[in-house]
Amino acid sequence: MSFLDSRRALWRVMALGCAMWVSACATPASDGPRSDEARWAGRFSLTVRSEPPQSWSAGFELSGSALAGDLQLSSPLGSRLAEVRWSASGAELQQGDRLTRHSSLDSLTAELGGTALPVAALFDWLRGRQAPVSGWEADLSRQSEGRIVARRLQPLPGAELRLILQP
Repeated sequence: MSFLDSRRALWRVMALGCAMWVSACATPASDGPRSDEARWAGRFSLTVRSEPPQSWSAGFELSGSALAGDLQLSSPLGSRLAEVRWSASGAELQQGDRLTRHSSLDSLTAELGGTALPVAALFDWLRGRQAPVSGWEADLSRQSEGRIVARRLQPLPGAELRLILQP
């Protein structure tokens, strides 16, 4: 794998990881299309405590649930970076012309990030409910103010996500 390919793979991992962390900490918008389909939006920044440390920021729009949903990531200037879609039949990551398909969202996140992300817990966090997950913690104490901090303690490297939610 070339240096450029490894940088792209790292970006995909971080984008998807950010996306899922963002989904963990957003506040539902009030005008969803159905009462059983939630929507969230906001901005985030992620710092990974690797050597050297790495940082990313993006906007997001998320709809759905842990079982089926859609997540769009955008640059600070509004350009679309990636889209993740999932359902009972599988999950896919769309980045420009490149499409990656997997049998499940857990499978997709595991391949990109080395470990599956706690999707069910993320949607509990979205709704302001703590959900214990080994290696992860979410501070929901300021969720009502539109600010969330989430930390990955294990596996290393650790990471910190800061969110500002759209009112």
